[in-house]
Amino acid sequence: TGTPITVTISINPTPTVNVVANQVLCNGSSTTAVTFTGAVAGTVYNWTNTTTSIGLAASGTGNIASFVGVNAGTAPVVATITVTPSFTSGGVTCTGTPRTFTITVNPTPTVNAVSNQVVCNRSTTTAVSFSGAVTGTVYNWTNSNTSIGLAASGTGNIASFAAVNTGTSPVTATITVTPSYTNGGVTCTGTPTSYTITVNPTPTVNTVANQAVCNGSNTTAVTFSGAVTGTVYSWTNNTPSIGLAASGTGDIASFTAVNTGTTPVVATITVTPSANGCSGTPRTFTITVNPTPTVNVVANQVVCNRSNTTAVAFTGAVTGTVYN
Repeated sequence: TGTPITVTISINPTPTVNVVANQVLCNGSSTTAVTFTGAVAGTVYNWTNTTTSIGLAASGTGNIASFVGVNAGTAPVVATITVTPSFTSGGVTCTGTPRTFTITVNPTPTVNAVSNQVVCNRSTTTAVSFSGAVTGTVYNWTNSNTSIGLAASGTGNIASFAAVNTGTSPVTATITVTPSYTNGGVTCTGTPTSYTITVNPTPTVNTVANQAVCNGSNTTAVTFSGAVTGTVYSWTNNTPSIGLAASGTGDIASFTAVNTGTTPVVATITVTPSANGCSGTPRTFTITVNPTPTVNVVANQVVCNRSNTTAVAFTGAVTGTVYN
């Protein structure tokens, strides 16, 4: 019997890597750090990444630290990370079954600018359709002033509505719309944008007293007034023969009334208030110019004592004249 020789046979285990949860996050958010684990102590984990644009290198070894996810586009970006476990002993490296997981980076939703609106009380606003770069975006909005006839908040487009301003000065509501996008159970919010809806009040004109004057007399000056500061008063006159123009803007100064006829002349003046591009309800008043009464010539009489005079009947051009 010779000297025995001892030979060892070492069989390395097959390394494994435990399941890694998929991640979904928003552009600009940080990922959750990934720590690889497995059943075999001393396992080395090598990984590859299919989409480096998310902010992660194409490959690496060991755990993956938290990083800021990047998606500058308009659709979700999915990166598939494949991790392969390996174990080395006695100069022999054994490789286990690779495992994959994904990191999805959602895009940042946007909302396009919305034009401001200026409307009159009781006028209809322009419907607002929100839009943005990311398909599937939801638009949530708030309204700072519900008195204009719009709710305090809502989701989606804003339909046309009848604007309200019962006061005497413009009312401005600020609507702030915030875009949001949901994918994989994660909701991402974009930068809000704001626009305004200004509702101008309805201008008014106070009652103006009717006037009646004689031919050749001066009228009373007319000063228009109303509740809304800055109102412009435009007027028309249906009978310029009284000495007043057919139309004008602003107050009506005193003028010499004219009526060369034999019956009263009635001029109707219609005044329309306007302010900030809005017109109010017109109001009318009249200026009546009475004619100058006349008396026809009466013949002188010469009579004898105790004789009867001839009766005198006064006449003139204007019906209804009284002769004193």
